[in-house]
Amino acid sequence: MSSNTNSLSALALQKFKNNFWGVFSFWFIVCIGLISVFAYAIAPDNSQYANQMHLSIHSKKPGFKVQMLTMPSTIKNKQNFFEKLFFGRKNTDTEIPISSYIVQRNKIIYTEYASDGLQGESKTIENNNLSEAALNALITTKTFLFGTDKYGRDLLSRILVGARISFFIGFVAVFISLLIGVFMGSVAGYCGGKLDAFIMWIINITWSIPTLLLVIAITLALGKGFWQVFIAVGLTMWVEVARVVRGQIISAKEMQYVTAAKALGFTDFRIITKHILPNIMAPVIVISAANFAAAILVESGLSFLGIGAQPPMASWGAMIKDHYNYIILGKPYLALIPGLCIMTLVMAFMLIGNALRDALDVKS
Repeated sequence: MSSNTNSLSALALQKFKNNFWGVFSFWFIVCIGLISVFAYAIAPDNSQYANQMHLSIHSKKPGFKVQMLTMPSTIKNKQNFFEKLFFGRKNTDTEIPISSYIVQRNKIIYTEYASDGLQGESKTIENNNLSEAALNALITTKTFLFGTDKYGRDLLSRILVGARISFFIGFVAVFISLLIGVFMGSVAGYCGGKLDAFIMWIINITWSIPTLLLVIAITLALGKGFWQVFIAVGLTMWVEVARVVRGQIISAKEMQYVTAAKALGFTDFRIITKHILPNIMAPVIVISAANFAAAILVESGLSFLGIGAQPPMASWGAMIKDHYNYIILGKPYLALIPGLCIMTLVMAFMLIGNALRDALDVKS
């Protein structure tokens, strides 16, 4: 058997592959990641933030269908392909939900859609530049698979676009927490003495402050917004990483390979980065997976409180905030669908964290 097969990384990978829920969670997270990146290419409403409102068809049930009259705008859209793909289309057209229409030569006579059995207003649009076939082409049938929210926006599109915030908050927060936590933990564990005591004092103070309150304080200091939330969440999650790294380095620096590296004259920086850190990354990886889940929950909580991602930006937490009262008004799906999305994504990260813990456990 080759040395590569016998390596610890190969054995850990094989153990991870044998964990059904770990593999399933991994591919589920990959799918959510792809949806987050290409949300506007998938979403039925590819306008920026999926924010196309139709108040006349608000709060409709899943599977709702309506005829939509689209009036083209004279304003030219100067977006390129990549801007539309990753940031949505700047929609300048006017969309009007209608219940009936008649096309006569160069004009359309239509009746606006009205809910609750009411009769909509009848209007006429004339356009001498369009043929009868072209006027017919302006009217399409739209299906809202997840229904519409209280502003008449496509709920499915908002869910897909909102996945971007919940998914990328994990990456940014974990990156910041690793950057600060590994540095602080490495310095404290390797140097020891007064520097270790000072860093532990900072860690203990930060640890004593409730995470949500600390995030709220940082968010208010930096201002409300998309990137401010990412930074605020990341700045509160480094403590646990630092504590684990410090403990692991205190144990590892007494090992023989560290003593040998010092005898060879290697610098402290090289010993930490090239010799110690690669050998203690297993618990850090597990903590990072848990921090992904925690970051998603914190961001959702901030959006629910109104200090996270700001309207019209789509966020699962903000969607629950907008529709939680609909749970007792007979339309609970408006709040339950984004809530289930948060729950499944958090559960996937927790399951993959458990799978990594089992796979990287050298004792098993």
